[in-house]
Amino acid sequence: MKEKVKKHGHRFAEVAVEMGYITKEQAKAALMEQLDDNINNNMHRLIGRILLEKGWMTSNEIFQVVNALYIK
Repeated sequence: MKEKVKKHGHRFAEVAVEMGYITKEQAKAALMEQLDDNINNNMHRLIGRILLEKGWMTSNEIFQVVNALYIK
């Protein structure tokens, strides 16, 4: 499972943009926030969690993106 997450980690934001749930700017901001957390040894947060916390995506939209990534 961990391998799948690494393989698709950055794709979550790409798919969310393609599906029209977020803008490219929101995707970039979330990725930068994730990177900043990681560099500063803060707890790693998934992109979907960051987008949810910011109110940019709903839990249902996150579910739809995850389905698009993992259920073919």
